Amino acid sequence: MEFALQQQEIKFDAKPKKFVVWLFVVSSTIMFGGWTSYYIVFSASKGKGHGLVLPDAFIYSTAVLVASSIALFLASRALRMGERGFQQLFLWVTLALGVVFGVLQFQAWSSLYQSGAFLINNNAAISLIYIVSGFHLLHIFAGICFILNSLVGSYKNIPAEKAVYRQEITSIFWHFIDILWIYLYVFLLLNS
Repeated sequence: MEFALQQQEIKFDAKPKKFVVWLFVVSSTIMFGGWTSYYIVFSASKGKGHGLVLPDAFIYSTAVLVASSIALFLASRALRMGERGFQQLFLWVTLALGVVFGVLQFQAWSSLYQSGAFLINNNAAISLIYIVSGFHLLHIFAGICFILNSLVGSYKNIPAEKAVYRQEITSIFWHFIDILWIYLYVFLLLNS
């Protein structure tokens, strides 16, 4: 029985699990693409965009996400070089920056609200700012769960291939939500 369990551990195949992560990435891209398409159609039909100056917290959060992607890249590189301590350090940095991003999003929403841009109003373009940034924040939360999974794996004595798998899916997802945020921010900036 123990031998069968050890053989099962050896036959770990990450490809199907990575494929599921890629499916989620593609479906999320389609979802956000649909919302930005709706925004363009709405703006064209009404002849107006959201008409707001985006809060500075959005640009700060963009910088934080770029820094977090760099930290996650360094964590992946440290794992490949066998430096678990540096991997853990950079995973902690990435995790902290992800939390900072969330705090900045709440500050941006507070700033929007104080400027009179409410979630529910006559301009769907303004509501869409809350919707896309809110759903992106949900993706950040999922990314933080991936980071925690990699972090826990780095402290446990798991096989190297599982550690690499955890790091890879974390990197795929985190870099995706980073690129997605940059796209959303630039889109909202250009369509004001």
